[in-house]
Amino acid sequence: MPGDQSKTLELFSQEQFAKHGNADDCWVTVSKRKIYDVSKFLKENPESANLLLQHAGTDISSVLEEQNDLKDLEKLLDEKYLVGYLATMEEEKKLLSNPDHKVEVKLTKNDGDNFDSTTFVPKLPTEDKLSIATDYSQDFKKHHFLDLNKPLLPQVMFGTYTRDFYVDQIHRPRHYGQKSAPLFGNFLEPISKTSWYVIPLVWGPVVIYHFSVALKHMNPIFCVFFFGLGLFVWTLIEYGLHRFLFHLDDILPQHNIFYTLHFLLHGVHHYLPMDKYRLVMPPTLFLVLCTPFYKLVFGLLPLYVAYAGFAGGLFGYVCYDLTHYFLHHSKLPRFARKLKKYHLEHHYKNYQLGFGVTSWFWDKVFGTYLGPSSPISQMKYE
Repeated sequence: MPGDQSKTLELFSQEQFAKHGNADDCWVTVSKRKIYDVSKFLKENPESANLLLQHAGTDISSVLEEQNDLKDLEKLLDEKYLVGYLATMEEEKKLLSNPDHKVEVKLTKNDGDNFDSTTFVPKLPTEDKLSIATDYSQDFKKHHFLDLNKPLLPQVMFGTYTRDFYVDQIHRPRHYGQKSAPLFGNFLEPISKTSWYVIPLVWGPVVIYHFSVALKHMNPIFCVFFFGLGLFVWTLIEYGLHRFLFHLDDILPQHNIFYTLHFLLHGVHHYLPMDKYRLVMPPTLFLVLCTPFYKLVFGLLPLYVAYAGFAGGLFGYVCYDLTHYFLHHSKLPRFARKLKKYHLEHHYKNYQLGFGVTSWFWDKVFGTYLGPSSPISQMKYE
């Protein structure tokens, strides 16, 4: 997959782009918009070097269309060599007055790119598109749902729409850009954000404590066994929570209070799936969800078995939240890319399938596997 999805790529002026026109420093564009640095590609693929060098510092869209042997080249370039976007005249003016020389990119149909994140698609969008901010005003005019220019929570609490409309719109992704969309719009804003590293910092010591207590009072082999059993049970809990609590869409009571609870629990993540600070679960919310399981485990099992099992389950949760974050925001090694693609398709193809995050095991067991032939979620409102 392409690079870091949370990255906002740089804009370059036509003059800057034209300077990169030789074999050692070769840039090209596609659709007169996406800029690729193919210098390294030329060295690794000498069979294509001569053709691309003829178009160094220019657009290669027509070349890709005409040359059958290059038909998959754009996808490869998206994965490795995308460096930014060619600025429009309007954007160039912003660049000249911007000391950082960076401007938020908003592609439109006039840019030769018909990507609309709010439309479910059978094929996952390339990651460069997932770093492009939604046009807030146009989105609100088109969908009449939430205005990204304003705090979101009050709009959910006091909106006048049906459950079906809310469920339809909340699962159709928007991209805010570099920062997080305002949730409260006041002094409460910081408490609505959680960085990924908070999860192991808060819950890692709790895992270690419970496992160490069990280890002191149990045979190490049994301790590890029950730890592993707790980890396995967590995977089922992960699936169950995601499917039956986070996605209780069809039975969500038709009232703004329940829309608000749904929004805070999981809806905001589907609405803004690339918001890195509202992706992992805040410790206070997890504490509320975890407490019944804690009481159940320690109420039903022998004490030190409970310590080991709970440590395994909690470790599974930490792995789940970190996996979830990195599936959205990191370039993963090859063996993990299928899982990344699987989870992102839950957001951009069908939110009613693919509930497993750390694996698709339980999806296959319970018939909710999200495969290549699976249908896309129905879009009811425009």
